[in-house]
Amino acid sequence: MDQEITDKIKQLAKEKNAIIIAHNYEPPEIQDIADLCGDSLELSIKASQTDADVIVFCGVQFMAETASILSPEKTILLPRTDAGCPMADMVTPEALKAWIAKNPPMPVVTYVNSTAAVKALTTICCTSANVIKITNSLEENEMLMVPDRNLANYAATQTDKIIHKWDGYCPFHNALTPEQVIKQKQAYPDALFMAHPECRAEVLELADVIASTSGMINIAKESERTSFIVGTEIGLLYPLQKANPGKTFYPASTAMECVDMKKITLADIAASLENLSGEVKVPEEIRVPALASVQRMIEL
Repeated sequence: MDQEITDKIKQLAKEKNAIIIAHNYEPPEIQDIADLCGDSLELSIKASQTDADVIVFCGVQFMAETASILSPEKTILLPRTDAGCPMADMVTPEALKAWIAKNPPMPVVTYVNSTAAVKALTTICCTSANVIKITNSLEENEMLMVPDRNLANYAATQTDKIIHKWDGYCPFHNALTPEQVIKQKQAYPDALFMAHPECRAEVLELADVIASTSGMINIAKESERTSFIVGTEIGLLYPLQKANPGKTFYPASTAMECVDMKKITLADIAASLENLSGEVKVPEEIRVPALASVQRMIEL
């Protein structure tokens, strides 16, 4: 059955001149069928540079929105439109406007894991990989960072600047405790502990390396170590193992599983391609200012 549906997807993608892209947290069978896998922004940038007419984004809502921001001329499909991001939902444009109105003028640095409407109110975007570079690139000494308080805490440890933190977080990264990490470190004493900056400060203090998902894949490839404890969503274990067949990877916690990242099935991709359903299109009045904040980041 899987082979039959895989063949159907490949045929439909050819007919529609479509590219299939998948985030590193997607299930293995989804990553296997994708033309590109990676971090969300990296995928949107790469897909925008192709001649595909259709981008099928296997990820969550904000990722498909970012693809729409960067590729307005392409059709962006999200096979499951109910695949959202709890952290992105923790900041609304209305709440952000209210904060801006109440506080002294300062730059707003927005994590790409946010809606297009929030990006549109933003000075500059950042990723988990470039947050320190972005923070230090700003002339101002004071800024607001949304929506992830853990990413903001991490950035604050790497700069002298004052960072106001929005009270948002990724439920799965935020739930990882130092006790869980210590238990895994004791079980695998030779393993290098890689943590995502969306984790809590007390977890990051235990990390040997702090990195984004693509960063972790590169570190594992280049490291002489042969075993790793992975402090991010468990979907990353699959591409890590695939890229490093001779090495061993242990989850920091098997509970770090994002429900939304596991919603899309092969059948959903086939249906989306067949009917061009699940289209995500950011309106121009939001897309243009959102693009400016993303481009400022890319140009750095």
